[in-house]
Amino acid sequence: MSKGPGLFSDIGKKSKDLLTRDYNSDQKLSVSTYSLAGVALTSTALNKGGLSTGDVAAQYKYKNAVFDVKVDTQSSIATTVTFFEILPSVKAIASFKVPDKNSGKLEVQYFHDHATFTTAVALNQSPAIDATVTIGTPTIAFGAEAGYDTTSGSFTKYTAGISVSKPDSCASIILGDKGDSIRASYLHHVDNLKTSSIVGEITRRFSTNENTFTVGGSYAVDHLTVVKAKLNNHGKLGALLQHEVIPKSVLTVSGEVDTKSLDKNPRFGLAIALKP
Repeated sequence: MSKGPGLFSDIGKKSKDLLTRDYNSDQKLSVSTYSLAGVALTSTALNKGGLSTGDVAAQYKYKNAVFDVKVDTQSSIATTVTFFEILPSVKAIASFKVPDKNSGKLEVQYFHDHATFTTAVALNQSPAIDATVTIGTPTIAFGAEAGYDTTSGSFTKYTAGISVSKPDSCASIILGDKGDSIRASYLHHVDNLKTSSIVGEITRRFSTNENTFTVGGSYAVDHLTVVKAKLNNHGKLGALLQHEVIPKSVLTVSGEVDTKSLDKNPRFGLAIALKP
């Protein structure tokens, strides 16, 4: 693929990941293994709100295609097939879930040095169509996203965004929710290895006149341990500790407390990912 502006979903992604990724209030255990045939197997057990669920996922790579199959305890089977370079700079992704007959979707992504384009179509009798376009360079990019419901003949969503990236920082502004909200974020790496960062994000929803401001950061204690924290103007304080117990196997402990309602019980989460 080309070294262009990236997908529309990449706008603001680094800041969002720093503020949300790995934070959880559940108990999760995942174990990954690899067979001699080249199949990657991942078994996951999740306890959420006292309800236990699980799934088994398999991934197999063959030439320019990747096959992903996931079976969960609800007796549903999700399948995704990704084809790389079916045409120059083109990637196709087909997905469906059994027994949900209306879950099928086909997505095509096109990458160019100065633009990217994606379109996704639901594979049912009344298909919904989603499309994104991004133009620019790896340094500055402008993008837009739209969703259209062919049954009602109306747009289900439209979003626009801009991002500016430098070696040590990135900033983005996204106008979403059909123009009802705007989100601006800025992330700065405080070391050359980009292992420690700070981020700030402000979101305004025009219909409710509500503002949310969040600050956060991550700090690499050493090459095995990372700590993260975040706080918003509503008093929600979150923190996590992530430690690589053995190579490729990570333990994550996270928690959240409402500093404006200390009488409420704090929320804690534990995740263990074991890989060979």
